[in-house]
Amino acid sequence: MYAIVATGGKQYKVAKGDVIDVEKLDAQPGDKVQLAVLLLNDGTKTVVEPAALEGKTVTCEVLEQFKGEKVTIFKLKKRKRYHRTKGHRQNLTKLRVTELPGEGE
Repeated sequence: MYAIVATGGKQYKVAKGDVIDVEKLDAQPGDKVQLAVLLLNDGTKTVVEPAALEGKTVTCEVLEQFKGEKVTIFKLKKRKRYHRTKGHRQNLTKLRVTELPGEGE
């Protein structure tokens, strides 16, 4: 059984027990968060209808808040003596999927 969830403008395929890194969420480690479901598959049938998925959420536990790996940005204009180097580290949240909708049925 798996689901497709949306958070931070991105979509993730998750199953129970998966650990995913998502854009920073306003939650502390140990908190529970709910993610909206876009698709639900139980092994035999797939549900994608918005009316059928309305109100269904995936429950996740926040494990930690951290920064991702550094991404280097380098700009260069050849023969003009112009170059700039800049780095960026995105703030991320690590989540563990604890419950999928319809799992206990």
